[in-house]
Amino acid sequence: MQMQTEAVQLPQTVEPRNPGMGLDLDWVMRATANRSAIERRAAALPGRRSVKKDFQAAWLCRAVTCIDLTTLAGDDTVGRVTRLCAKALQPVRSDLLAALGMDGLTVGAVCVYHDMVAPAVTALAGTGIPVAAVSTGFPAGLSPFHLRVAEIEESVKAGAAEIDIVISRRHVLTGNWQALYDEMRAFRAACGEAHVKAILATGELGTLQNVARASLVCMMAGADFIKTSTGKESVNATLPVSLVMVRAIREFHEATGHRVGYKPAGGISKAKDALVYLALIKEELGDRWVQNDLFRFGASSLLGDIERQLEHHVTGAYSASWRHAAG
Repeated sequence: MQMQTEAVQLPQTVEPRNPGMGLDLDWVMRATANRSAIERRAAALPGRRSVKKDFQAAWLCRAVTCIDLTTLAGDDTVGRVTRLCAKALQPVRSDLLAALGMDGLTVGAVCVYHDMVAPAVTALAGTGIPVAAVSTGFPAGLSPFHLRVAEIEESVKAGAAEIDIVISRRHVLTGNWQALYDEMRAFRAACGEAHVKAILATGELGTLQNVARASLVCMMAGADFIKTSTGKESVNATLPVSLVMVRAIREFHEATGHRVGYKPAGGISKAKDALVYLALIKEELGDRWVQNDLFRFGASSLLGDIERQLEHHVTGAYSASWRHAAG
């Protein structure tokens, strides 16, 4: 199956938010994961889903619109964040966009720590690009609960339109699904109108079955997105984990009618990997999910490689990676 160039031209809509539902423990406990089958399916994706030339350029442009351009470093400064926001507004060189007929291309969001929310909001004012803030004691999620809730409220007050929260991994590892549900409901309430992305930190959940169950519980509690990782774990986004999570999203949508977004994060730095993830989403969830209100990449270096590949498509020559700095 070949992905089509029309992917870039999909209408931009805003999906109604997931209101959540009561915790259905019977449904949660029915969730299982056949690791060998999942790994076979994931291993087959890169070899079978190849796009070339104009098709590839079109899908790489789509990938750009789905990037949460991110800086989460201890030495972040207002200057660095301001430069990152400028890159978010002009993610690919203007001459390349003109050659591709893609003027006006921007990323999906800019993701920062709480202290950098206000500078990012100022830099992006009037652009329509939302600011996302990582919250709830990111990345470990082990600060006192009332402080985690307060952190969400402070980031929303500062202007963040999206909040990336981290769950308490211990609730998953001990099978305390009620505690995970209650925590997620509290975080969702604290977000107010801001959309909430639930980071599962899948590399620390032990099993794919735990990933499936945690995905369902977070969606039942009202998560607008479920996200693989903080980017700080030893294992971050992988195709097997992604397959489990997107199938949980599909099951939730079939049962409730509510669409929940998906965000793989951590370790996705190559354009070819972005194409594989887009193929996975298109095949498992359909075209509606290949839009940035339902799909995001959490990435800091991915954009540079995509821009490099687009330059090769336009000029026929590869440039050095340092020519495509993130900010």
